[in-house]
Formats: sequence, structure tokens, C-alpha cells
Amino acid sequence: MEATLDRRARPLRDLRISVTDRCNFRCSYCMPKERFGRDFAFLPRSELLSFEEIDRLCRLFVEQGVRKVRLTGGEPLLRRDLERLVRMLAEIDGISDIALTTNGVMLAAKARALAEAGLTRVTVSLDALDDGVFGAMNDVGFTVAGVLAGIEAAEEAGLGPVKINMVVKRAVNDHCLLPMADHFRRGGRIVRFIEYMDVGTTNHWSMQDVVPAAEVLRTIDARWPLEPLQPNYPGEVATRYRYRDGAGEIGVIASVTQPFCGSCTRARLSAEGKLHTCLFAAGGHDLRALLREGASDREIARRIRSIWTTRADRYSETRSALSVGQQKVEMSYIGG
Repeated sequence: MEATLDRRARPLRDLRISVTDRCNFRCSYCMPKERFGRDFAFLPRSELLSFEEIDRLCRLFVEQGVRKVRLTGGEPLLRRDLERLVRMLAEIDGISDIALTTNGVMLAAKARALAEAGLTRVTVSLDALDDGVFGAMNDVGFTVAGVLAGIEAAEEAGLGPVKINMVVKRAVNDHCLLPMADHFRRGGRIVRFIEYMDVGTTNHWSMQDVVPAAEVLRTIDARWPLEPLQPNYPGEVATRYRYRDGAGEIGVIASVTQPFCGSCTRARLSAEGKLHTCLFAAGGHDLRALLREGASDREIARRIRSIWTTRADRYSETRSALSVGQQKVEMSYIGG
């Protein structure tokens, strides 16, 4: 079936599924402790979509053109028996790629089972190689060694090359750019440097904290010269570069300074079953209610199609001092 197009002729190709709103990190740019503290009320299990409900919705999204699925959170590996969901999704005709975004600390114990279940790829979030900087950013004291062990386990299980996401924040970890690039050069791993974004409303975002992708590239290019690469596929969010000495590639994701709204093909399904058509959305569309009220596949598919065909989101292109302060869904509910 041909992909469903939105009002800006963007096809529905990618579905990001948050399987839990919980996380074992408290990164300041995503789940700061002052908001997500010990007493924070996370979603009860009954409000999360079941694996069967996720599977059913995925099959309906495939009918609308989805070909790639990414499991996110929160921290998705906190969801019990996640490999069972992966196995279910791998059996859906039409899905060509099942990926996972994780902080990596539980990956060493899970990588083999996930690969055997049908997981295709893994992206690991790692914001510094220095334990002091990394611990301050995750705000719970996790060390780098556990994340690196998870990366190695993923590669040994056949889930490589692993991509590493580094959110770069001014005066916090921007001095870690070269050590990060140096560590992962020549190993086949791809580091993607991400501009700090104003997702949600609790991370106290300021443009002054953003390190522009152009600055990241200048810093790395001055040490190891770079040259641009073509995108792997239409709508790829990372702009690719390779080291001229043949030591691999990096990517930059410049949602703030170089918006790519015009080619966005992503829909996001939150842990409680709301469909969001933008990472910066103020709210979502409740699909769980349809599932649990007995709606037919045809009715749910019609609703999905209606939501996407009326989509006109382009927040990053229209970002302003006024829009930054608007209420937006927190990243922990809909993934990155």
C-alpha cells in the first residue's frame, strides 16, 4: 500500500513507540529530578498499552505506509519481557526495520535475547566518556563502563554497527566532543551529535545552552578533517559526514539551527496509547480508548489516516521566543 501523506505531502513511514514512561536516569534535558522525583506518579501498568495492543496498532500503521519501527521510552529495557514484543513485531509483514533506543545500562544482559527475537539495530544514548560529566548529566551516578559494556554486547549479538547519541549542552559537555569522536573512530560505530532541544517544558531550555551543529563540525573537522556524505534514505534526520582519513563517520542532528520538518516522516505512539504527530506536540490523539472500547480495525485505521492526513506540524521551522514557552509533551512519554 502507498504511504499516507500529510498536508505537506510527507509520507507516514516511521513509527516510534514508547513502551514505558519510566527511566532509571534523570537527565536534566529529559527527566529532571525536580519534576520526576521519588514521589512522581508514573503510569500504572493498566494504563500502558499491552504488547497485544501495540502489535495490533502496528499492523494498522503498516497499512498506512509504516516500514520502520523504533522502541523507545523512558528507558524501554525497563519494560518486562520486551523481547516478546520484538518477536511479535518481527512477524508483521511489511516492517523492514525494528530498532531500539536505550541508555545502555541494561543492554549487556538483554542484547542477545533481543537480537534473537528479531531486533535489527540499537542506538545508545551516551553524553560523555568522563564519569564525572556523565554522572552529573544522568544525575543518578551511573558510570560509563556499564554503557560501553552494553554497546559491546549489542555488537557481539549482531546488532551493530551501534549508533551513539550525544546531546551536546553548552558549558556542560561541549568540551567532550573530541574525546567522544576519538573514542569511537575506526570502530564502525557512528556518533551522532544532537543539538539540545526544547522538548517538553521542564528542562529549562535556553538557546544559550545550544551548541550549533556547525560549531560541532568545525571543532571535529579542525582535528580530523571531514567531508559530507549523502543521506542513507529520504527523511534521514542526521546529516552524515565521514573522516577523510577513512576512520568512519559521524552525524549531526540540528533540529534547532537547521530544522528538517519538511522531510519528517515520523509518528509517535506514547506508552499510554496516544498518537503524536510531532516531537514538540502539545497533545496527542487517544488510540487506546478506541482499542479498549471495541473499535474495529477499520475504524482505528480510519482514525489514524485522518490524523496523519490533517497533520501540518513544523514546530522547529517556526520556533520563537513565544513558542518555546508553550506547553509540550515531555520527551519521556513519547521518546526522542
